Amino acid sequence: MPTFQSRKFPSKYQQSTIAASYRRALVHHPFLLFGLPFIATMVAGSFFLTPATALRYEKHDRKVRQMTKDEELGIGKDRRKVDMNEEYYRLAAKDLDNWENKRVKRLKGEHDGIL
Repeated sequence: MPTFQSRKFPSKYQQSTIAASYRRALVHHPFLLFGLPFIATMVAGSFFLTPATALRYEKHDRKVRQMTKDEELGIGKDRRKVDMNEEYYRLAAKDLDNWENKRVKRLKGEHDGIL
């Protein structure tokens, strides 16, 4: 007894559709009908995504920019002036011989180092 085919035989209507004609042509010209549109999509996508990536980098440049000389000089205007002699005498005036060792409070559950 002969076995039946697993594929159905396409009707006349199914053979005349655009998809069927595309499938038939794809067998003979695979690069032209599949590869070329794929490569064209990749290249076009690259051109269309370029402005989006440019926006990303422009936003980063707005956040991180070089400072002008005026801005550099303006930083730290309200800081106190440091004089080396004044700092030396201030540290020399401290009594470094009288000090007491104080333990730091530990967090709950933290080992305190006492044996």
